[in-house]
Amino acid sequence: MTALAGLFAAILQFAGTLKSTPLGTALPVDLTAVAALGLLAALVLVAAGCAWRADPLLGLPLAACGALWLWMVVAGAWSPSRGILAAKLPDAVLMGPAMLAAGMAVAARDRALAWCADATVVIGVVVATAIVWGLAHDSIVLGGLPGASPDQLRVQYQIAGLTIASAAAVAAIRASETARLPARLGWVGLTALLSAASLMPGGRAALAALALAVSVAPAIALWRGGRRGVALLWPLAVVLGVAAVLTAVLSDPPLAAGLRTLERLSEGEVAQSSGRLPLWRAAAEQGGAATPWGLGTGGFTIAAGHGERRGLYPHNHLLEALAEGGLPGLTLWLFAFGGGALVALRLGARAAPGDAARVAALALPVALSVMVSTDLGNRMAWFALGLALGLGITATPRHVPALRQAEL
Repeated sequence: MTALAGLFAAILQFAGTLKSTPLGTALPVDLTAVAALGLLAALVLVAAGCAWRADPLLGLPLAACGALWLWMVVAGAWSPSRGILAAKLPDAVLMGPAMLAAGMAVAARDRALAWCADATVVIGVVVATAIVWGLAHDSIVLGGLPGASPDQLRVQYQIAGLTIASAAAVAAIRASETARLPARLGWVGLTALLSAASLMPGGRAALAALALAVSVAPAIALWRGGRRGVALLWPLAVVLGVAAVLTAVLSDPPLAAGLRTLERLSEGEVAQSSGRLPLWRAAAEQGGAATPWGLGTGGFTIAAGHGERRGLYPHNHLLEALAEGGLPGLTLWLFAFGGGALVALRLGARAAPGDAARVAALALPVALSVMVSTDLGNRMAWFALGLALGLGITATPRHVPALRQAEL
């Protein structure tokens, strides 16, 4: 049941990516709902079979999370939005706590975390294969078919890139943990293939997330495993490898023209061409003007002149918390996510090397996305935060000593 919890957690976390593949679109049921129900059932049984203990360091970020959810409800009282508010509050206040708790429970059990990480590799391979297959059969046009929704396509490409980034980082961890040379070369090759696939969807933030996760997560496993020299050289090797690949690809214009991510990198100033810089500026200005209480939950897009369009959120959690939640929202977000990151660093130094590395592989891409995309209602952000804080949860299986120890 612990393994199933990890499997369903990975499927739920990346359900949005899987549903955009041919296999996902052919399913007769909603993959998100199935994964959520499966994860709930598995975690109920896992929770009943374990004794749980939380590290005192978790107190402050968890209290801040609870206060932030409460403040988002309160701030909705003066929000000019109706549509965004009605959609965003359930995502943040109902799904947020559930995903946070699920992430903590999965990270607390070694087997669940290992299955979640390995399932992410499989999902990443499926997504990368679907993209390559779609391009080969002209069923996917990177950048979008005529008449396609640009907002929906952008989200699909971003999530696909994040999935591939986490999968590549986990594969690199497996390479660092494997003693046999053939297996190690196999994992390195898979990491390289997944990294190459990340050049296709067009997500520049996802490419940065891949470089970050593949550089940091295996280095954690190597450092904590006592191979500190290799750990220090690993990020340098990744940077040099990425630079060599990009140089080779960019020197061949026909090849570079077929890779959407590189095309978008050549568009010019990244923040400006992506539309994020105007949104960041508007969020800072609107947040400053609405100090100290903010615009109200979901009120940013209306105040910025975009109407009820949730897709035009500030694309930065900190600025969103400031603009819509004012100074209380900003303070609570800093304690919840910023404090959670600091606590995770402290807890990761005491956790098992493999656990700390896998949490980094699954959480770092989402952490970067939080600062350049997604809003506070995004379930992936809350699950990633739960994984990080789950390093401070100890789950000890309950036993029946009289029978189990006597092997009766």
